[in-house]
Amino acid sequence: MARVIYGVWGGVITDNRGKNLFEIEESPEFAEFDAFNQGNPITTFVGDHGFFVFSPDASLLDALWLYMDKAAEESCGKCTPCRMGTGLIRDRLAALREESDEFGESSVVFDEIELLANHVHKTSLCGLGQTCTRALLAALAHFRDQLERNKHMLPAKHTMTYVTSPCTEACPAKIDVPRYIDYIKDGKPSHSLGVILQKYPMAATCGRVCVRFCEMACQRSKVDEPVGIKTLKRYVADHEQGLHSELFSKELISERHPEDLKVAVVGAGPAGICCAYHLLLKGYTVDVFEAQEQAGGMASIGIPSYRLPKDVLRSETDIIERLGGRFLYGQKLGREFNVDGLFERGYKSVFLGLGCAEGRLLNVKGEDTSLAGYESGIEFLLRVHDHVEGGKPMDLAGDVVVVGGGNVAMDCARSALRMGADSVHLVYRRTKEDMPADHEEIEAAEKEGVVFHFLTNPAQILSEDAAVTGVELIEMRQTEANGQGRRGVEVIPGSEYCLAATTVIPAIGQRVAGDCLKAEDGISMDKWGCVDADSSSLATSRPGVFAGGDCRLGPSTLIHAMAHGLKGARSIDDYLQLGRIRFFPRSRMREIINKYKTMTDEWLDTPVKHLYRVPIHEMDPETRKSKFNEVEQTISAEEAYHEAGRCLRCYRLYALVTEYPIPEGCA
Repeated sequence: MARVIYGVWGGVITDNRGKNLFEIEESPEFAEFDAFNQGNPITTFVGDHGFFVFSPDASLLDALWLYMDKAAEESCGKCTPCRMGTGLIRDRLAALREESDEFGESSVVFDEIELLANHVHKTSLCGLGQTCTRALLAALAHFRDQLERNKHMLPAKHTMTYVTSPCTEACPAKIDVPRYIDYIKDGKPSHSLGVILQKYPMAATCGRVCVRFCEMACQRSKVDEPVGIKTLKRYVADHEQGLHSELFSKELISERHPEDLKVAVVGAGPAGICCAYHLLLKGYTVDVFEAQEQAGGMASIGIPSYRLPKDVLRSETDIIERLGGRFLYGQKLGREFNVDGLFERGYKSVFLGLGCAEGRLLNVKGEDTSLAGYESGIEFLLRVHDHVEGGKPMDLAGDVVVVGGGNVAMDCARSALRMGADSVHLVYRRTKEDMPADHEEIEAAEKEGVVFHFLTNPAQILSEDAAVTGVELIEMRQTEANGQGRRGVEVIPGSEYCLAATTVIPAIGQRVAGDCLKAEDGISMDKWGCVDADSSSLATSRPGVFAGGDCRLGPSTLIHAMAHGLKGARSIDDYLQLGRIRFFPRSRMREIINKYKTMTDEWLDTPVKHLYRVPIHEMDPETRKSKFNEVEQTISAEEAYHEAGRCLRCYRLYALVTEYPIPEGCA
């Protein structure tokens, strides 16, 4: 386990110089710093809160130069202290490490560096400038003598730098959020879209239905409200919608692999689409097998048109065909083909992007899936989709009860209103604050007239003549908080009551259909019924087969699925070209940052003017609740510029030095 010889982090000073390594106490919190990759110790780590030195032979001076060199490169130039100051500091550190007297005696140079570093820290306008000199200032304050000695050491050879932000780290796809916002501020929406397209092709879709992990991490919320990151993503995607036909074509692919080196992607949902997209860009021949008659997966059949118009989704899934990929519709794994059959047909690798298309039951008295008026949330949304998009007849009347608290439950409730239900009740066993659904979806459902029953649970499905007549409910109450601070719920004895209903829709979760994968496919499953795949490579128990999205994670989000699609494509490329999966340095750096929690939840001292986020224009609730037209509208260019201007550009910089070379890889 790594032992800290000396360092400062968050104002806490550690100084074990003069001790033998075996005399320095081991600390479990530094377990991640033991080695960057197998057999390659980390000698120095520098970040936004300080630094650690783990080797007596390491040059802190050299690591600080590396760090400030990257800071100068990343400075946006919008404010003079950061742009000029980081460069001046870098040059002086370079002179010291090269033992040059260009700027005078070392003591004078160190004094100049300290003055510059304080100025950059206190007067820069963005997070990068405000944090990039902290480690340097800590070293000058507490270990200047060590820096003097480091002048005579050889420069470090094996290094890595990593620039990120709280919003980027919160995003499963690791989108460079501040960068695409910068391009909006610069009036370059096409450049902004380009940043997003590096990660996935479904920008307009994600800009409508993403659950916004990035906004939850946004530091702007400590001033007023988080930046409307999802709204800005939708703006650039809609503003540049004509770019798809111009940009995406077979001519975009400069180098193609032999046609016999082809890949089968099973499932045309977000995970499969994203995987196919990146494989096609890498020059592979890709066929996408889809059980439905259109692409999009759960984004197509599970998200109603009032949230995600299907022409928007279709314009982005069509990118696969523009790049030369092929969709094979009506092809279900376990019915029309199996995994063995794919390899027999010449596919060299397979990506399983299966969705969770089978609803879970309530497991209560009286539950019978054959009852008229009883269907799972997924089945209900599929029928709604076929009616709205395909014109298939569907009648819904009377009182509807939806059970669940996630986005699928919200979609079912809001769709039931639009389909003509007399009333819609939503039953959830916990409190409103505990609901996993997007809070904006909850508010929208309330405005449209959905009646919520919190701390309530179904106890029995009531029926007569093979048809649902109602549901018996029982009230719940919260228990005391457990060790993790979470309060459970328990039944209130004698609180049962009946709620009349002609339709009951359980929307409490989904799972992978049990008839897709069989034992002879050689794919191991975990105890939750999901495909057991390596978390880093997504490799399954069968060589050449990778799995991602809902079939690997369980019911998850669109952005998680797309992130898995990108990861799967990279792993398949490695497998086909190298016969192994490469080490990914950037992924390893993220692991260190997040496990050690280097990006602490903090607020910087620079005063920020209150600027509240741009309101989203919506269709009136009374008007929209009888229609499937899109509820939210795209913001204007002027509004996008205003919203982008609220971004605080909270970049953070990390650097490390290792004892041996770091294997080459990708993000």
